[in-house]
Amino acid sequence: MIQNNLRKLRKEKGITQVALMMNTGVDQALISKYESGERIPPTETLIALADFYCVSIDYILCRTDRREL
Repeated sequence: MIQNNLRKLRKEKGITQVALMMNTGVDQALISKYESGERIPPTETLIALADFYCVSIDYILCRTDRREL
C-alpha cells in the first residue's frame, strides 16, 4: 500500500516527518495523512517525494517493486 511505502522510505532515510517537510516543502500534517492512508498524495507531491527519495513514482504507488527511476 502507498502509505506503507511512504513510511518505509522515510524510516529508511532515518528522518522525521518534520525533516521530510523541511526537505520537500510538503506540510507535515499532510505527510502524516499520507502515511496513515487518510489521503492520497496529488501528482505534484508524488513527484517531490519520488525526487527526494530517488525512487520512481510507480514504486511509491506500488505498481512495481523496482525502486530505480
